[in-house]
Amino acid sequence: MNQDLQDLFASLGADDPQAWAHSEISEDIPQLARFLALRHIWPDLISSWAAPGALEGIPAASRLLARDVNPVDLARVAQVAAYEAVFSLLYTLTAYGRDDKAPANTPGWRLMETAPSGELTGRAVQSLHEDLLTMDPSGREGQDIFE
Repeated sequence: MNQDLQDLFASLGADDPQAWAHSEISEDIPQLARFLALRHIWPDLISSWAAPGALEGIPAASRLLARDVNPVDLARVAQVAAYEAVFSLLYTLTAYGRDDKAPANTPGWRLMETAPSGELTGRAVQSLHEDLLTMDPSGREGQDIFE
């Protein structure tokens, strides 16, 4: 089972498939669900701001670019803003579980792993924000956007 899971992580592009699989099995953490939830966030929501043409469609960015603002610096600002928004959202969804400013009798929330059939497995997908930096496809854990 461990080798099959490790091979699956590797085929999905995990940076350390052995560690992900080991944690899933030894700690009973739904690491595959966590990895699948995270793996598109960095390329689709953070790196995408550095793609050619990404900023030109935003009027304020276009005005800055027209004033010879460095496009790399502007892209980094957008990437950091996206990172901070994603990190905060992941933290709120998977670390809080309830609104501590709401009355005590209000409901909370939980992100749950599902089986391929859609049935709940009973395992909560928690603390996604903790692995966000490790999902940077460059392997630099965001160092390039925070320089």
